[in-house]
Amino acid sequence: MTETLKRRVPLDDVMEELARAENLSARDEALARAIAIVTFRRLGTLGHALRKRLNKPPKDERLMHLLATGAAQILFLDVPDHAAVDSAVELAQSDPKLHHAGGFINAVLRRVAREREAILSESDPWLDTPTWLEERWIGQYGEERATRIAEAHRAMASVDLTVKDNPEAWAERLGGVLLPTGSIRLKERTAIRELPGFEAGEWWVQDAAAALPARLLQAKPGEHIADLCAAPGGKTAQLAAAGAEVLAVDRSAKRLQRLEENLARLNLRAETRAIDAEKLEAGPFDAILLDAPCSATGTIRRHPDVAWTKAAEDIRKLSGLQSRLLDKAAGLLKPGGRLVYCTCSLEAEEGERQAAEFLARHPAFTRVPVTPDEIGGWSECITPEGDLRTLPSQQVLAEHDRSGLDGFFVARFVHKGP
Repeated sequence: MTETLKRRVPLDDVMEELARAENLSARDEALARAIAIVTFRRLGTLGHALRKRLNKPPKDERLMHLLATGAAQILFLDVPDHAAVDSAVELAQSDPKLHHAGGFINAVLRRVAREREAILSESDPWLDTPTWLEERWIGQYGEERATRIAEAHRAMASVDLTVKDNPEAWAERLGGVLLPTGSIRLKERTAIRELPGFEAGEWWVQDAAAALPARLLQAKPGEHIADLCAAPGGKTAQLAAAGAEVLAVDRSAKRLQRLEENLARLNLRAETRAIDAEKLEAGPFDAILLDAPCSATGTIRRHPDVAWTKAAEDIRKLSGLQSRLLDKAAGLLKPGGRLVYCTCSLEAEEGERQAAEFLARHPAFTRVPVTPDEIGGWSECITPEGDLRTLPSQQVLAEHDRSGLDGFFVARFVHKGP
């Protein structure tokens, strides 16, 4: 946790480094990841509860983080209180700079356990959202919708799958639910690699919202399509499964290697190129999918560390990059070619404003509105302009307790020709 906040890097990257350095077993890594995720998901609540029970915050931020992870297990995970307390004390005693704090940690966490009900009753959804994001979302969505978004971020994310074909049969075989959008949602969290069809490459994990951009591109067999910023490859797999000839581009060779491994498991093919998409010389293409780098605030349900590692300045920088990538994509398309631009962001600068500014810069392009029948009749996520805007608070499956999805923006354009 300390490394994630200090370096402002994704928790997944830090966990990968930790697992490799400590040679963690799969079970220990999964437990450590679960603790870290719930700690970030409820970080504001945890901090508020701890500060109320401390005369003054400890000077060493690592001690505060250790208390937070211990409290997270007591309040939000199915871990016995004594085990959570003992684990935190042992971790402190193994650190030369914190070994003296064992008694202090023991006392604080036992008080948290005793006062569990009071802590949970005082918890407000906005406690777990940084103030700068609260202000942005209220300004963009209004207080009621913004509050629902904040509440949705405190729930565990669902696990959705995209299948190559026959989704009805696979939903039944996997014990999942077929969503109106075409994805399969698992009813229970389980070991993904042990599910039927994993080894045979019949499906891949992909949030229901993340699966929509490639579907809206409407790839056809034999079409020459570029997937820019393609890793980890879920959208590339969708395009390849549709029979398109896909060029998958990503600036990270390491992430592109993972994409290639995923495609190999799925028995799908695509050309890959490790290059900055702004420098790509290729085409012209029949269609381009641009899943642009963004602040990723739409994925906070799944990656709660995003809320605490990103800042408003990141949005400004990334929106500039998105503009440049859109301009680059426009120049790589054939006349009549299609362009789908998407981000997993809740911010207008990385969505609605970006689409409007692109059309203003490129009069040869026009918007192709999304229609309800393309997304399972789910008309509530279509904007007045005809773009797609999904929110974590939207109920894609009302009867399921994990009915939300990632926040995405998708706009579709066509090159009208010279």
